[in-house]
Amino acid sequence: MSTSSIIWIIVAVVVVIAIVAALLWVARNRRDERRHIEAEQIREDVADKSLQVGEREARAEETAAKARMVQAEADAKAAEASALQHHAAQHRKEATSSRDELNQQRDHADTIDPKVPNPEEPRSTPDQNPRNP
Repeated sequence: MSTSSIIWIIVAVVVVIAIVAALLWVARNRRDERRHIEAEQIREDVADKSLQVGEREARAEETAAKARMVQAEADAKAAEASALQHHAAQHRKEATSSRDELNQQRDHADTIDPKVPNPEEPRSTPDQNPRNP
């Protein structure tokens, strides 16, 4: 085998390696972009649902305030106040459950998004209850 044949084989191998590397790089970039788009969609869904959860939280707070007022008015209205407190607790439970689910979705979006610097650090925990999403 001549020297020029060996050189052509080496050049061909280098070109093939370069092409494979370029294809892998393009595939990785496409995957990262697809994941970023998916994470953005999840964030948009969270933002849309966050308004509904805020309304639930407001209803829960309003109901709890009304329950406290009725309780203070008279013992005659104790039964009504108890029912309102139960209703407020149910709203609060639903709102808390929804908020926890939204936080999990937001953390999931951060975990799969390659553009988020620290995806292992959740922004909120179930103990935290942010009022402004």
